[in-house]
Amino acid sequence: MLDGKDADSGPPPQTSPEPSMRDPLFDLTGKTALVTGASRGIGEAIARLLAAHGAHVIVSSRKQEACEAVVAAIRADGGSAQALAAHIGDPAAIDALFAQLDERGLHVGLLVNNAAANPYFGPMLDMGLDAFHKTVDVNIRGYWYMTQQAAKRMPGGGAIVNIASVNGRRPAFGQGVYSFSKAAIISMTEAWAKELAGQQIRVNAVLPGLTDTRFASALTSSPAIMKMMLSLIPQQRVAQPAEIAPAVLYLLSPASAYVTGVALPVDGGYLA
Repeated sequence: MLDGKDADSGPPPQTSPEPSMRDPLFDLTGKTALVTGASRGIGEAIARLLAAHGAHVIVSSRKQEACEAVVAAIRADGGSAQALAAHIGDPAAIDALFAQLDERGLHVGLLVNNAAANPYFGPMLDMGLDAFHKTVDVNIRGYWYMTQQAAKRMPGGGAIVNIASVNGRRPAFGQGVYSFSKAAIISMTEAWAKELAGQQIRVNAVLPGLTDTRFASALTSSPAIMKMMLSLIPQQRVAQPAEIAPAVLYLLSPASAYVTGVALPVDGGYLA
């Protein structure tokens, strides 16, 4: 696992600039963005950055209280946000999430599929079906169903970003199912991009490398593992969650109006 989304570390506080001061290429004023897995780590960094650029952000994760904490931070920085808990491994929870959005008249034009599962580390020969299903249900079915439901509600077009992983291009030892689930997300991104282009919906993916989050702490806390891994990263360091978020902002913003079907690594050169 070279990325880590579910962590307590987040980006430094960001104060939302006045609308008149925002670069129009990255101005999300008037847009509603739904970010899953946004209670911490990379998801929180994304939510806070999108809010700083004018989006009204729906902060979603499994625990409402954790989502509310991120919303409070966004509002304290002058941004607009609200919390709606949902577990994307459960289709019924996704249905309930979009039903709440519909009832509140919230029209999501931007979607970030970031929540992920990686419940098992070890040989695939020893992996149980429960862990397999949890990984696939969240990382593949969850991303697909979230995209389907959001796209049905984007009659005027929109943008979707899937957070995949460098593991989707280069599988990691002990993380076989997680890695190929991330490869599926990359392929899914390309398939949705082709299918939804006619509806003016762009679909792209970001592939984080090793990031300093709790999700990756089993790696980053081991000097031996870190020595080996840093030798594979040309920049010779671990990313911070706030360094992944700008790639998502770019792919959701007018700056990338002619970009769709892209899988963008943010990995310090690991895949080079």
